[in-house]
Amino acid sequence: METFRIGEIDVARIIESEGTFLHINRMFPDATEQALRPYRHWLEPGALCPKTGKMILPVQSYLVRTPHHRILIDACVGNHKSTDFFKPWHNLQSMAWMNNLAAAGMRPEDIDYVLCTHLHFDHSGWNTRLIDGQWMPTFANARYLFARQEYTRAENRGGVSFEENVVPVMEAGLGIIVDDDHAIDDHVWLEPTFGHTAGHVVIHLASQGQHAVMIGDIMHSPVQCEEPDWHSIADDDIDAARATRKRILDRYCETKTRVMTAHFPSPSTGFLIPGNKAFRFDYAKN
Repeated sequence: METFRIGEIDVARIIESEGTFLHINRMFPDATEQALRPYRHWLEPGALCPKTGKMILPVQSYLVRTPHHRILIDACVGNHKSTDFFKPWHNLQSMAWMNNLAAAGMRPEDIDYVLCTHLHFDHSGWNTRLIDGQWMPTFANARYLFARQEYTRAENRGGVSFEENVVPVMEAGLGIIVDDDHAIDDHVWLEPTFGHTAGHVVIHLASQGQHAVMIGDIMHSPVQCEEPDWHSIADDDIDAARATRKRILDRYCETKTRVMTAHFPSPSTGFLIPGNKAFRFDYAKN
């Protein structure tokens, strides 16, 4: 299990799964064979399967322990959830995520806050679990903070993910709608980064002069550092997503800010440095 510190903050990656995903050209329409050629030598085999052309992609949460709170960032796919986006995630029945949470010394009831960068099903699934045929909040003692614009977007769209992953939390009185730039305290705060969804946020961690930012789905693959114009098929607003991606890349390039990604292959966190064309992702060593 990868862990690291940001000043007084302890962070652990809680992995649900890691393996092959969609073909990279299906995920990024601009990722043609010719366009990929300059990057294959460093994408393969860690981030791109050389035999199938499929992305290597983890689904994971970050467990954050500040001096005051125990926080879960993003909640993966979860068990028994419904999706037609990626068949292996439909009706998943795995204890890997729960076991990894336990290995980090944490029980669901120990969590104080749950934060979702956005409410896509692979970032909110463990918000709830199926108990005696009913969806119940997984983290019974937590407060689930939903960024206002993202909650409104998801509520207006409705759908099975919202019904399974969000409605039961609100009905249990555990959900709180907060401003898109809400701060829990001086250590943890949200920043609106719209584009992938209309209410997507990144989550900042800061302590003792050190800084990290969990970027959610601003990027899905390290190749987007070199090709920030390459959009994902899951981006709601392609132009806004591109602008947000470029802004984040430019802001943190050649800084000491650790970038925590949702879907870059293990070890998933690192630092932004100049690339041959645009930027590169330099994976953290610890």
